[in-house]
Amino acid sequence: MPDIYLCEVAENNKIAEGMFAVSVVSEDLALCARAGQFLHVKCGGERILRRPFGICNVRGGVLDFVFEVKGGGTNWLSGVKPGQTLDILGPLGNGFSFPEGRIIVVGGGLGSPPMLFAARSAKGGGVAILGFRESGRVILTKEFASVCEEVYLTTDDGSAGICGQVTGPLRELLDRGGFDAVLACGQLVMQRAVAELCSRYGVPCQVSLEERMGCGVGACLVCACATVAREGARSGKGSAHFDTSSANSDSGSAHFDTGSAYAATGNARSDAGSGAVQMSRVCLDGPVFDAREVVW
Repeated sequence: MPDIYLCEVAENNKIAEGMFAVSVVSEDLALCARAGQFLHVKCGGERILRRPFGICNVRGGVLDFVFEVKGGGTNWLSGVKPGQTLDILGPLGNGFSFPEGRIIVVGGGLGSPPMLFAARSAKGGGVAILGFRESGRVILTKEFASVCEEVYLTTDDGSAGICGQVTGPLRELLDRGGFDAVLACGQLVMQRAVAELCSRYGVPCQVSLEERMGCGVGACLVCACATVAREGARSGKGSAHFDTSSANSDSGSAHFDTGSAYAATGNARSDAGSGAVQMSRVCLDGPVFDAREVVW
């Protein structure tokens, strides 16, 4: 159950240019946090709206989250010191559901940190694929390597790891087989490409959508997105219901060139044959959705 917690800052470290990792202490908040959920952090007394950050990791009574400085609120947050207190509302949203077997976690840019918590929560182990624009923005590779069987790193310009998109190694892994689900977080175009590729291979896929948020609790509708209503698709108890026994069916989704670039043609959308299109609140109904629910 979400609540407001006053959390002491344990660490605030710069991990790349303009990017910071904050650790806060709260036994109660850590106890109820689930992979895929997020924290809504108050950034300075004069700012009314909180900032949402996916939970990167939970270590005992310590929670980690990562952010990039984008404006006044995150600039203020980048300057907090150990011993200060942060006003945090959480944990919010529905998290990932985990099959018993192995999974692939896919993170793009700042969508990568929440996937570390997902990788740690996997029941049967798994592999990580991380994508970034260039080497100066690569983060958390050592942390992923400590919990995953393998870590594939891609960059758009080839300055680190594999030159290209996350779908290159994803296709290779799906060809290899032996995975029960793919979990992804990152830019929408990346997630759409991941979901479409999983559909081709018949591997269930969950996506954590990133949208601008206001209230974080479903009241303001700022983060509304189009989804397909599916019977029994949402449990509303901290993690999304996810049927790992059935393959994705997404014949109406965007065309995807499985080479080195993301590509879409036409007005892409999910297969809505089994339900009507509705507007869902990412902060409350998500942020994690079965990829078949999303109208791309």
